Amino acid sequence: MTDSSQSEDARVNRHAAQPNDRQHRNLREALLFYWQVILRRVWTRLAASLQQSATYARASMATFAIVEIIGQPLYYYIWQDIYPQPFESVWLRSICVLFSIPMLFERQLSRHRNMEQWLAIYWLFILLFQLPFFFVLMTLLNHLSSVWALSTMAALMLLVILVFDWLMTLILSISGALLAWAVFVALGGGFQVQGDIPLPVLVSIYLFGLVAGSAFNYKSELVAREKLAAITDAVGTMAHELRTPLLGIRSGARGLNAYLPTLIEGYELARQHSLPVRPIRQAHFQQIQSVLNRIHTESEYTSAVLDMLLVNSSRAAIDRSTFESVSIADCVATALERYPFHSTRERDWIERAGGPDFVFHGSKLLMVHVLFNLLKNALYHLARKNGGRIVIWTSRSASGIHHLHFRDTGPGIRPEAVPRIFERFYSGMPRGQGTGIGLAFVRLVIDSFGGYIRCDSVLGEYTEFIMSFPEVADDGHD
Repeated sequence: MTDSSQSEDARVNRHAAQPNDRQHRNLREALLFYWQVILRRVWTRLAASLQQSATYARASMATFAIVEIIGQPLYYYIWQDIYPQPFESVWLRSICVLFSIPMLFERQLSRHRNMEQWLAIYWLFILLFQLPFFFVLMTLLNHLSSVWALSTMAALMLLVILVFDWLMTLILSISGALLAWAVFVALGGGFQVQGDIPLPVLVSIYLFGLVAGSAFNYKSELVAREKLAAITDAVGTMAHELRTPLLGIRSGARGLNAYLPTLIEGYELARQHSLPVRPIRQAHFQQIQSVLNRIHTESEYTSAVLDMLLVNSSRAAIDRSTFESVSIADCVATALERYPFHSTRERDWIERAGGPDFVFHGSKLLMVHVLFNLLKNALYHLARKNGGRIVIWTSRSASGIHHLHFRDTGPGIRPEAVPRIFERFYSGMPRGQGTGIGLAFVRLVIDSFGGYIRCDSVLGEYTEFIMSFPEVADDGHD
């Protein structure tokens, strides 16, 4: 075989292997992207669980601290002198008391914004240390005595009551028990059963108590969700009823706008023929034209808001049957062109920083509505600061994932509120100025595109939304 034929065979083999290599690379990139999405959602769920648990227990923090400060020395006296137990530790109980003292000043500490997030973390830490860890460790050191076995059960029930979220309850219980076992082993404690209940039976009873208690808490949460669902249905009904008059307003404005040139022409002809018509300034005609355009623009925007209300109230997934390949640059340009800015000053706050265009599988109309929501929120906060910048750009990661960045230099978002901003009906705006449906709709839309949205914010500096989209094969864009 000649050298030329060998090189030709090599070229053919390389050409045949390219599609397989590309498929493998695309598969790896897709798996990596979805793995990152799963991890981010798990982290978001844990962060929301942390915040929810601290929020619902805020009224109980000082009370729990008082119970610990009084109860620890009291029960040390009881189990040491009145009903002696095999093991007691004044040092361990003293640490519990010291950890509880800061919770007495919860109200004062929570007034400082920088302390709120750390206060939530600290609250869950002392719960972990003083309930599952302390009681499980003392039960092991007291050789599963009946007194401490019952005390641990009571501690777990108290944990279920104090931690509203079932996920955080299980995490704290299991983590505290494992940590207690590790400390018990490290101390070289010899495992002896003094009580009548074997360890497996005791563990099964504890698990039953945790699961049953969490189930009742979850039932309470379901009742709250049903109330929210009723409100949501009412909002959806109102939104549906408003669509008909809104459509009439839009049609009327469009008709008046279409016939306005004819009316002006008739007026000019009447003036030329000296007919008795009331004089109208040219500026008034221009003002009428501007008002009609504004009515049409505002009605379209209100229609988009109603669409969001209906989608959120239906609690149904977005219909993907009409999805197609859409250019992100076209969506951004359309949103900036059609958004009803209140002034040219607002428009000047926005900078399109560029970046590579890319195609995603979705809907241009929905993506424009997403950008409308982000623009509305950002402009509201910039107006309160009397200025700032909104920067929009795109990027592409090494793994082939496309990103759309939307950053504003507004006041930022409090760290403890970031995990909740995509929840339906949660609003960080003052009461009466936000519906809490905008960002929930944004996440619903981006999820329907197969993408993911996250928020990075530094209080007092900026807020940035990063929307990630999986690569569309052969999109033909750089």
